[in-house]
Parts: sequence; structure tokens; C-alpha cells
Amino acid sequence: MQLNHMIDLDQLTVPQLKELINLADCIHKNPWAYRESCRGKIMATLFYEPSTRTKMSFQTAMYRLGGEVVGFDNPENTSVSKGESLKDTITVVSGYTDLIVMRNPHEGAAAAAALYSKVPIINAGDGGHLHPSQTLTDLVTLYNEKGRLDHLCIGLCGDLKYGRTVHSLIKAMAQFEGNSFILISTSELALPQYVKDVIDAAGCKYEEALSLEEALPKLDVLYMTRIQQERFANRKQYEEQKSIYVLNAEKLEAAKPDLRILHPLPRIDEITEEVDHDPRATYFRQTVYGMYARMALILTILQSNRIKPDVSRLGSIYPYKCSNPNCITQTEPYLPHLFTATGDMLTCSYCDGRIHI
Repeated sequence: MQLNHMIDLDQLTVPQLKELINLADCIHKNPWAYRESCRGKIMATLFYEPSTRTKMSFQTAMYRLGGEVVGFDNPENTSVSKGESLKDTITVVSGYTDLIVMRNPHEGAAAAAALYSKVPIINAGDGGHLHPSQTLTDLVTLYNEKGRLDHLCIGLCGDLKYGRTVHSLIKAMAQFEGNSFILISTSELALPQYVKDVIDAAGCKYEEALSLEEALPKLDVLYMTRIQQERFANRKQYEEQKSIYVLNAEKLEAAKPDLRILHPLPRIDEITEEVDHDPRATYFRQTVYGMYARMALILTILQSNRIKPDVSRLGSIYPYKCSNPNCITQTEPYLPHLFTATGDMLTCSYCDGRIHI
């Protein structure tokens, strides 16, 4: 498989996704066979936002493959605090390493980084936009726990507006036959239209629900998410939304016996601790599957041939500015204004924001 960067999981076809999932399964079953696969390789983890599982999972994955890790988890301790641009940081770090894993609070940051990097970029989360390695983790988890990735009724609950894991998972699962979605959220945290368009384009069915209780009996998979305080403009808006959806043992009595409950973590109060003892709770096993998923991703990318960055592969340059206030183009003004056009609609090639012309 040729894989130059991992910005969005929709870069991959279904057969390619299955290839990665099968490789993760092989590594899981025989990890010693891969322990020297990345000997002599160096991975940089550039985390502009806090992370526990994603950062440690990538680091552990690289160490288990025999490679080394450098990087930062606090940009205040780097030249970023002095005003260094993303372009300059990526240009420098890509001269030191073989692979860059980056989390950034601005949407589209990973796509922007790929324009200037001499080595592959893996998107470890860009604002409220995408989180492809978490989605690969989710796919590996579902394949192992449910035995299939098709004909599943998947409920997604909580922060569907800013939940990058939700967006990435829907885009991936919509590629598999017979899947349907129940979107459980308040109107303020509803799924963005561009993700609904992906569901429609794939021919999948979906419904929106305000109540977790009414959706639970229908579900094969429940994907819980926390309400993300860091995505709100102020504390008041966050307080109005938090704790609306809480999964507990009583509610689970109405669920299917083979339901699988996933969560990208960290959780706050949206799943009570009593649920941890239910065999349907999968979120801690999910973190282990994630390490093998990232081992497969790292190995595949480092074994691919490099292709020189090409702006035209992302879109065309237009004399317009993305309307998304959190788009990476708002803070990195040198970036080319890249869009793809559909009729009188332009879609930002970095963050998927839309403007009418």
C-alpha cells in the first residue's frame, strides 16, 4: 500500500482499510515478529494540545517497533511560543526525523503541515475536525469485538459538533455496506452538515435523536463522547451542555446483550463507573487495540515511497478566505487559499469549511 501522509482516513479505500486492520491483527497476535521493523527510524510527536492516550499510544507503538521518539507536548516550551510559524517548525523537524505525528488545535493544521514536510505527517487531531488514527483504532476494535464492519446500527452520543472522532468514524463507517447511524445530541451540538452530506452521499440511513434512552434498544454500537469544555467560547455555554447524556447500568438494561460501548476517552461523567464492569463496555480494551492500530499505521507509512508535496493535489487557489474562525489559514496567513469547487460552493481544502461565491 502506498501511504504518504495520514491526514484523513477517507484517503483510503475499503480494501486498504482492511489491509491496515489485518496488519494490526497480525502484530497483535505476533508482536515479536515486528520488534525490529523500525530500527534506526525516528518519529517526532508534536502535540500543541494536551494528550494522554494518543501521544503515549503512538510513542509506545514506535518503541515496540524498535524506533525512537522525539518531540514536545507543550508548545510554550518551544520556539512556537516565540512566534515561530507552523511552516518553519515542520520544515525544521522534518529535517531531523522520519515521521511526524501532530496534534494541533486549529482545523486543517495537518493538511497544512503536509505542504512543507519532507517526511510523512500523521494527523493526531486537528481541532474539532478529524482524528484518523483514533478512527483506525475504532475500526480495529469493532472488527475484533463485533466480527464485522458492515450492517451495524451505530449510535453516536454527546458532542457531535466538535467531536473530531465522531466525524472521522462516520466518514469511515459510511463506506461499509448496510451501516446506519443514530445521532444523539442537543441541537447546539448537532453533527455538522458536511458530515451529514457524507452519510447521504454514501446512501446510508441516519436519524437524529435527543434521548439516549430511546436510541439504546436499536444499537449494535454506542459511541459515547464527552462534552469538550475546550471547544466552547465560554464556561457558561459549556455548563449548559455538560451532563445531559449519562450512560449508567439502569439505561443499559434496555440495550442488546451484544452491544459494544466505545469511547475515545477521557471520560468525565458521561459513563458511570458501574458500567466498567459490564462486558459490553469496550473502551479500555479499545485503548490496547489502538496501540496495534498505530503500529500498523506507522509501519505502512514508513515502508511507502515518498511523493514530493504538490499543492494542486489539495485543491485550487482562490482569492477568498475560509469562513471558519478556527481554520489554520486564520493563524498562518502565508498558506495558499486552497478550495475545491462544487457549483457556487467552495470547500476549504484544509478544514472542510464552506463558503458561497
